[in-house]
Amino acid sequence: MKITENFTLEEFACHDAKRTPPTGTALANVKEVAKNLEVLRAHLGKPININSGFRTVAHNEKQPGHSKVSQHLYGKAADITVAGLSPEKVAKAIEELIALGKMKQGGVGRYKTFTHYDIRGTRARW
Repeated sequence: MKITENFTLEEFACHDAKRTPPTGTALANVKEVAKNLEVLRAHLGKPININSGFRTVAHNEKQPGHSKVSQHLYGKAADITVAGLSPEKVAKAIEELIALGKMKQGGVGRYKTFTHYDIRGTRARW
């Protein structure tokens, strides 16, 4: 099911055995994340791959270095990659768009192989 022009709900479903989709508030949050990622996609001119979106508590606990208060649990986060761009370049673009008021303030995490973005509403960086 399409939730924005370029993203589907299935892309944000949990990567557990059931591919559990977000519901209720988590679904509303996923839609907001997708809306913000559309802004990033337009800015970069490249498709965005969702590595991880919504997570169930059980699946989150299986993730290395997981947080018990992960924004993924609430559908407020996505770990993303963009072909041809380093995680640092993607994070820098997100930072620029947040500064311009085009993307929602939240968490931006730089990892070796992906970038984390979330819509927690307050600034968090790692």
